[in-house]
Amino acid sequence: MYRVFEALDELVAIVEEARGIPPTRSCVVPRGDVLDLLDDVREALPGELDDAQDVLDHRDKLVGDARAAADHTVTSANTEAVNTIDSARDNADRILADAKAQADRMVAEASSHADQLVADAHAQADQTIANGKREYESVTGRARGEADRMIEAGKASYELSVADGRAEQERLIAASEVAQAAHAESARVIDAAHAESDRLRAECDLYVDTKLAEFEELLNGTIRSVGRGRQQLRTGAGVPDYASDYVPEYAQSRRGERR
Repeated sequence: MYRVFEALDELVAIVEEARGIPPTRSCVVPRGDVLDLLDDVREALPGELDDAQDVLDHRDKLVGDARAAADHTVTSANTEAVNTIDSARDNADRILADAKAQADRMVAEASSHADQLVADAHAQADQTIANGKREYESVTGRARGEADRMIEAGKASYELSVADGRAEQERLIAASEVAQAAHAESARVIDAAHAESDRLRAECDLYVDTKLAEFEELLNGTIRSVGRGRQQLRTGAGVPDYASDYVPEYAQSRRGERR
């Protein structure tokens, strides 16, 4: 590349030193020297200048080819984008359908499980109520039998005491010398018989009340167990309260029987 600048400098010097032709601005230069210098310049020029000139010569063609390639690339990209969007939409629809099917399956399973829980709760509540009713009837029957026995025993004791008092009264009345004492003793015996009868009746009432209190505590424990089972059903899977009236109705009916 240095030779190019050197040859150009020599050409400039030859032109500056050339003899002019009056009256024009032309001059006479040595043809051979100029041609040799031009050959040196041509040989010193790098081959990339020729390639660049070729590129300049084919610029329009290259620009057209590049524009066509760009248009083709854009078209291909648009087509690929459309295909990608369609594929993504298909995949999204498929995923959505799968998710919906899975959700429906899970809802069906949850509903079946909830129905099973409700059925089990119904069965347990019915069994608990039946057991409580049998226990109540058993305790009540025993309490009534014991009360009847104690009442009969009290009545028998009362009647016996009254009979003894009356016999003693009649015997004392028959004896004139102790008639006043017999009357007082008869009244005392009768009062004692009444007191004994009242005591026996009070003991009988206390026994019946104690048995009924024990059964009431048993029923309250059973009701609390049923209530806990219902609370677990409400907080477990949103199960409806299908057995909310069983135990309260049973307790109310038992209270009516006690009254």
